[in-house]
Amino acid sequence: MGYTPPKVWTWEKPNGGQFAAINRPIAGPTHDSELPVGRHPFQLYSQGTPNGQKVTILFEELLEAGHKGAEYDAWLIEISKGDQFGSGFVAINPNSKIPALVDRSGAEPIRLFESGSILLHLAEKFGAFIPGDAAGRAETLNWLFWQMGSAPYLGGGFGHFYAYAPEKFEYAINRFAMETKRQLDVLNRALATRRFIAGDTYTIADIAIWPWYGNLVLGRSYDAAEFLDVTSYDHVLRWAQDIDARPAVQRGRRVNRTSDGLRERHGAEDFAALPA
Repeated sequence: MGYTPPKVWTWEKPNGGQFAAINRPIAGPTHDSELPVGRHPFQLYSQGTPNGQKVTILFEELLEAGHKGAEYDAWLIEISKGDQFGSGFVAINPNSKIPALVDRSGAEPIRLFESGSILLHLAEKFGAFIPGDAAGRAETLNWLFWQMGSAPYLGGGFGHFYAYAPEKFEYAINRFAMETKRQLDVLNRALATRRFIAGDTYTIADIAIWPWYGNLVLGRSYDAAEFLDVTSYDHVLRWAQDIDARPAVQRGRRVNRTSDGLRERHGAEDFAALPA
């Protein structure tokens, strides 16, 4: 029997699913909680999800490229425990989503939320990983914002219904599998003629896209590689493997992990404790 929506939707909690305990239809803090502040110019509050990996990868790439001013403290926000609803975090990001960043390098702290905004801020601040010419910059931003608009279909759509929903719904899985494969085809066609997504240069567009689609085709997301036939996207797979081999990417994807990585990162020496 199909579902008939009521005239007025009401919140029935919990409603099942892995994230039922933290999903709610209202904003704002649920508890008072101050955020820690470390010694570095940048204070990151995040978790090592795909969106969180974007920022830590960029920080590690900046440091790898010699930008010593990009040193950062990365504090773990455990979203499964509702840390993102603490008053300190909400003051930085009223949307209660990771990552959130405070740039304390200037006279006044600057709050930053939304991963695309953070990537663009850092790239412009350090003059790195974003082309200086108008055409190259435009192409990079095209793909950066493509990722911001597309990934919710992959994570909140396909990933949710395929991996996390309390029941399997054929219509929902088919709908979002179709869109995920269409997006992979978009990337595959673009990468057939260029080394990186915006051209021959590695940019914040690659850094934004790789944690979602790179990890997907490398078999690290939703246990769905076979289901989505990811190896058929040969250009995406080549691109994903190339980026995966970068030392800064290997470090960045392990920051703010609740397992198999660093819960917090306060200096390059922290990585020495991790298994190879």
